[in-house]
Amino acid sequence: MAATNFSGPVVSAGGFTGDVTGFATLPVYDVAGAPDAADYAVGTLIVVTDGNAGAGTIAYSDGTDWIASASGSAISDS
Repeated sequence: MAATNFSGPVVSAGGFTGDVTGFATLPVYDVAGAPDAADYAVGTLIVVTDGNAGAGTIAYSDGTDWIASASGSAISDS
């Protein structure tokens, strides 16, 4: 695969936003507002502000649920 160079922000249809310095900004949701994980590719990342007992976490889609990366469990607000 050939290397591709970008100048300026990089934005994907799935919500990932990055810049040329390598920083990424993930979409942010609370548990109630998180989209259906089944609508996103496995491995899609989001930030959940109030998941798993109120702590913020990065979560990924397993194709069915958003899984909190810290706990390995589906996100919840309890």
